[in-house]
Amino acid sequence: MSKLRPAGRFTYGLKRSTVLATLLSGLLLLLATGGIAWEALLRFNEPSTVNGSVVMIVAAVALVVNGLSAWNLMPGSRNDLNVRGAFLHLLSDAGVSAGVILSGALVMFTGWNWVDPLTSLLIAVFIGAGTWKLFSEAIALSMDAVPEGIDLTKIQDFLTRQPGVTGVHDLHVWAMSTTENALSAHLVIPDHTDPDKILAELGEGLHEQFEISHTTFQIESGSTPLPCLQTACDNQQSVS
Repeated sequence: MSKLRPAGRFTYGLKRSTVLATLLSGLLLLLATGGIAWEALLRFNEPSTVNGSVVMIVAAVALVVNGLSAWNLMPGSRNDLNVRGAFLHLLSDAGVSAGVILSGALVMFTGWNWVDPLTSLLIAVFIGAGTWKLFSEAIALSMDAVPEGIDLTKIQDFLTRQPGVTGVHDLHVWAMSTTENALSAHLVIPDHTDPDKILAELGEGLHEQFEISHTTFQIESGSTPLPCLQTACDNQQSVS
């Protein structure tokens, strides 16, 4: 979906679908861990007999499959929030399998059936803690927050250091997708005889230093104050 070309009302295409997919992935993980925790609490009150050997065999197969799949996605999980969500899914499944193998062995050799729900609770806490960070970041991106890892102050400093730039305001950075970031800003350049050159240099510099691939600038001479909406003025950042 994210690779579909812009058309009609979707002038950016459907790039944001990667953020929505991450949001859904995090939500499903949180629901799954909640279900595991609830079932574990019920089993403390009503212990059930566990076949340790069967549990260990099935969990061992799952551990290998999920472990190899997670390892395959590990490189992409560093730069793509959506891939990170899939990676966490597989990693959590591998962790669950490892925990189940251990609990199955304890039950088989000791007969302690309470180990099974205890392991489930520990797994739920482990997965839930990692998932919450993913889920909260997906919510932030869906609200057009500055993507994690991008320092707005450094971008502001970079823009104001450019030759001819005397002011920067209405600076905004947001995620177009889990892999592409966008920026828009108003630049005060009193003498911009060659705006195309300035825009090209800014676009290249922002891409190399901050991994921002889509930039939009409005160039102003600064001779006449331009009106803006109150919400934009409240968030205005200026440098003289």
